[in-house]
Amino acid sequence: MAESNALRKHLLYLLGGGGAHVDFDSAIAGWPAKLRGSKPKGLPHTAWQLLEHMRIAQWDILEFSRNSKHVSPKWPVGYWPATDAPPSPGAWNQSVSTFQADLKAMMSLVRSPRRDLFVRIAHGEGQTILREALLVADHNAYHLGELVYLRRTLGAWQRS
Repeated sequence: MAESNALRKHLLYLLGGGGAHVDFDSAIAGWPAKLRGSKPKGLPHTAWQLLEHMRIAQWDILEFSRNSKHVSPKWPVGYWPATDAPPSPGAWNQSVSTFQADLKAMMSLVRSPRRDLFVRIAHGEGQTILREALLVADHNAYHLGELVYLRRTLGAWQRS
């Protein structure tokens, strides 16, 4: 039981952006609206595209982890937004809020003592909550790094 609690604590720390990675809120806070659809030469994505991709992928992993009837979007088109910029003034904030809510939900799955982190997800192909939580943390960290690099390239990163 002590090992399980320790593992949960480490996973929650990792999911929350602890350790060597910037956390989601720090990376996204105060992103200038005029730069959300900007794509500097040589970079493949805008901030909007990365944010939406992160939101969609995290949602997909979360839903797969907790819902046997979940159907994943078609790869790759279903995991990326159709536009470079947010389609409406509220779309950015909605995406941020949904990402944060889904991250909290994934953390709740990890936190729940009723869930054995090592038991295979019945409707999966060998996946476990542990594996899916690590996948969320890894995927988010990768794209948060891209967001920070993009923000630096755009001259909009003033973090000390």
